[in-house]
Amino acid sequence: MLLVGTMLGGTFPAFAQDTTIPDPIVMPEGEAAEEAQLTAPQPVEQVIRSLNVAGAERIERETVFAYANLQPGQTYTGRDLDRALKALYDTQLFADVQITGADTGNIVIVVQENPVINRIVLEGNKKLKDDKIEPEIQLAPRQIFTRSAVRADVDRIVELYKREGRFAAVVEPKIVQLDQNRVDLIFEISEGEKSKIRQINFIGNEAFSDKKLRKEIFSREAGGLLGFMKSNDAYDADRLAADQEKLRAFYLTEGYADFRVVNAQAELTPDREDFVLTFIVEEGPRYKFGDLSVESDIRDLPSERLQPAIGLTSGDWFNAEAVENTVTRFSEIAGLRGYAFSDVSPDYQRNAEDLTIDISFVLAETPRVYIDRVDINGNTTTRDKVIRRELRLAEGDPFNAAQIKRSEDRIKSLGFFQEELEITQTRVGDDRIALAVDLEERPTGEIQLSAGYSSIERLLFSASIAQRNFMGKGQQLSAGASYSRYSKSVSLGFVEPYFGGRNILLGGDIYRRDFNSFSFVGNERRETYGQLTTGGGLRLGFPVTEYFSAGFRYRLENSEITLDEELFFTDLDGDGNLECDPVRAGTYLCNELGDRLTSAIGYTIAFNNTDGIRATRGFRASLSQDFAGLGGDVKYLRSTANAAQFFNLGNEFILSLTAEGGYIHPFEDNGLEGIDDIRLSDRFFGPTVRGFDIRGIGPRVRRVPYDLEGNLLEDAALERNALGGRGYYLGRVELEIPLGEGARSFGLRPSAYVDVASVWGLDTPILNNIGVICNPAADNPEQAILYLPPASDCPGAEGDYFRSAGFREFFLGDSISPRVSVGVGVNWVSPFGPLRLDIAKAIVTQEGDDPKLFSFNVGTQF
Repeated sequence: MLLVGTMLGGTFPAFAQDTTIPDPIVMPEGEAAEEAQLTAPQPVEQVIRSLNVAGAERIERETVFAYANLQPGQTYTGRDLDRALKALYDTQLFADVQITGADTGNIVIVVQENPVINRIVLEGNKKLKDDKIEPEIQLAPRQIFTRSAVRADVDRIVELYKREGRFAAVVEPKIVQLDQNRVDLIFEISEGEKSKIRQINFIGNEAFSDKKLRKEIFSREAGGLLGFMKSNDAYDADRLAADQEKLRAFYLTEGYADFRVVNAQAELTPDREDFVLTFIVEEGPRYKFGDLSVESDIRDLPSERLQPAIGLTSGDWFNAEAVENTVTRFSEIAGLRGYAFSDVSPDYQRNAEDLTIDISFVLAETPRVYIDRVDINGNTTTRDKVIRRELRLAEGDPFNAAQIKRSEDRIKSLGFFQEELEITQTRVGDDRIALAVDLEERPTGEIQLSAGYSSIERLLFSASIAQRNFMGKGQQLSAGASYSRYSKSVSLGFVEPYFGGRNILLGGDIYRRDFNSFSFVGNERRETYGQLTTGGGLRLGFPVTEYFSAGFRYRLENSEITLDEELFFTDLDGDGNLECDPVRAGTYLCNELGDRLTSAIGYTIAFNNTDGIRATRGFRASLSQDFAGLGGDVKYLRSTANAAQFFNLGNEFILSLTAEGGYIHPFEDNGLEGIDDIRLSDRFFGPTVRGFDIRGIGPRVRRVPYDLEGNLLEDAALERNALGGRGYYLGRVELEIPLGEGARSFGLRPSAYVDVASVWGLDTPILNNIGVICNPAADNPEQAILYLPPASDCPGAEGDYFRSAGFREFFLGDSISPRVSVGVGVNWVSPFGPLRLDIAKAIVTQEGDDPKLFSFNVGTQF
C-alpha cells in the first residue's frame, strides 16, 4: 500500500458557499422605520420536496438530517440552509459540507467525513519521553480527526516544552492516509536547546548595582565555570514572578518601603535561543524606624511587658523582615501562654517629612485555646504509641507553641519519617484546636554489603544489617559480620527505648573481633600483631529533663594480642623454646603480648536540643567516663567529651562547630621502662580525620634500614606501626552548601570543612638500633650472632662472618600539636544507598603522619 504523507499547515480551506456581500443598509428611525418594515422584501419560503445525503460512509443519513434540523415537507429559506450548514460544521464530523438543490426543493447534503485516527505517534522527542507528552494530547485512537483538535494538541505540546525551558521547540503534525478513511497522526518534534538566560538587566536602580541585584533573585545568567550545575539559568515564567517578589523583599529589608517593580520583561533573542530579562524598578526614598510601640488587648500580656520584646531600634533603617520577625516573636509569646490564634498586626504610619515609619504592634484580644484532639496520619509501619510518646502535648492540655515545636523535633529525631515534618493546627471551636501529625515514612533499615578480591587481602566480604524501627515499635536491632585476610568480626545488638512502657532505654550487644594490624615492607603488606576481642555489654538510659539525659553501662571483654610465631618468634636461648624476637617484631610489640580481661562500668550525661538527626539548629553535648577495675586485669579511667553547635545561616546554609576529645588515666604503674601503663588495645587511635588515612595520625614506630656500610636509608622506611595514645582531640568547622533544585533532587548535600586533630601521650617505647648484623659463616653455626652498629667491626666475607644490613627504629608522631586538613565532601543518596565522598588535603602534619586525599563510604537502606 502506498502511504501518502499530508502536511497539516497553519491554514485550512474554508468550505463556505459563494455569497455576495451587499452594500451596508442604513436603518431608518421612527415612523420611517415602521414603514420600512412593512415595505421590506420578505425571504422567499420554499418546501423541501426531497432530502438526501451524499458522501456519508460511517454516519447514518438520519443523523445528518438531525444535525441539519431539516425534514421533507418542511418550509425553508436561505437562512435555514445557512444555519444547517453551520450546524453540520459544528459537529466536527465533516471535513467538507455542501447543500445543493436549494432552488428546486430537492435538497442534497453532500458531506466529506473527517477520517478516524488509527494511531498517534511521537517522533523526535528525546528530552521529554512519551509518558510526559501523551497526557497532554487530547486526541486518541478511534476518535474523529479534526484540524482544530490537532492545532490544540500542538499548542499543548509546545506549551509543555516551554515549561521545560525549550522555547525553540517546533511541533509539526503530519498524517498518513490509510484505507477505510483512517489516518495515522504523527507529531514530528524538534525539541531545540533549552532557552537559557543570556543577560539580566535592571533599569531604575540607583542604590544598588546590577551585580548586587542579580545575586538577590532566583534566576541566574547562563555560563560560568560551574554553569553545568545550574538549574536556574533557564527561563521560567513562574520564576520571573518569584524574582519580582524577591527583589521587593530585598529592598524592603534595606529601608525602601515604597519600592515596586514597574515591569519585568522576558524577551527572546533574535536567534530564538536565549532570553534577556529586564526589570524596571522604582526604588523610592529610604526610610528609618520612627516610634515603636505595643498595644495589647490580651489580659495576661500587658503592653509594658511586651515592649522589650520588640527588638527594633528607632533610627535604624527600616527592615520589613525584622518587623515580620517581631510579629512572629509576639505570636510565639502569645502561643506560650495558650493563645494559639493570637492576632498580631503592625500598624504603619509613614512620615514623609523626616522619612521615618512609626510602627505600633497591636495584639487583639483572643481566647485561650486547648487541645481538642491529636490525629496521627501516614504511619503505615510505625505504631501510634511510638509517635505519641514523643509528643509534648495531649488532648485537653493548654495550647503551647514551644511544646508543639519540641514535639516536631523529637519526632524528627526518631529518624523514621521525612525531615520536612510539621504538626498542623486546625481550629475546631472558639477555644479548641486539633493537631494533625502528617507523616511520610522513610526507610529505617540499613543494609551494607561489600565484596572484593586483591592479591594482598584475597577475599574481602562485609555485611551488616540494622533496623531502627523493628516491627514498628521503635526498637533497634543490628547484626554484622566481616571477613578478610586481616580482619574478621561478628556482632549482634538490641535496644528497647521504652522498657516496660516507661521512658527507660535498655540495650545490649555481644561481639567478637579478630583484627590483624599490618604495615608495609616496601610495597608488600605485612601482618604485625593480632588482636582478638570477645565481649558484650549492657546499657541503661533515661531522661533527666526535657533536654538532659543520663545513661549507665557495663562492659566485659577479653582481649588477646598475639604475633605470628613463624615471623616474629626465635629460639633466643637455644633451649628449643620460641620467644618473641625484639629484632623481628620490635620490643614495643613483644611487651604487649598476652590476654587481658576488662571489666568496666561507665556513665554518660548528655544535652540535646537540636531539631533532628540531620540537625540544622541547636546544641548537643555529652560527657562519658568508664572505670575499668571492677575485677579484670586492667585499671584505668577513660573520659571522653563532645559538643556540637549548629547554626542555620539562611538560604539553607548550615554551619556546624564540633569539638571532641578524650583521655585515659591509668590507676596502676607497671614499673617497666619503655612499656606504657595503658595497653595497646585500650588506647585511642584517633577519630576520623578527613585528609588522613585510618590510624593515620598519632604515635607510631618507623623502621629505617641501613645499607651494608652502616648508612641510614631515610627514603626506604621498612614499616610504620600505629601505637595509639592516651589522649586525643578533634575540632571541626563545616559548612553545608545548598545546591539548586536539580542537584537537590538527586539527593546531593555538599559541604566544605576544616578538621583539626591530634593523638598523643605515650611513653617512649624501647627501640632497636642495629647497624650491621654480623652473622657466622655456614661452617661455624655454633657461634652466636653479633649485633654490631659500626660496619667496620664485622670482618665481612673475608673471614668467618658475612654482613647483612640492619635497621633503626624511630618513635614519631607523639605530639599534641594539631594536624590540620581542609576539604570538600558530599553526601549523596545514591541508588546504591547513602554515599559519602571526601577530598581533603592535609595542610599541617607531624612527622610520621599518613595523609590520604580521597575517601568514601557507602551503604543502602530498606
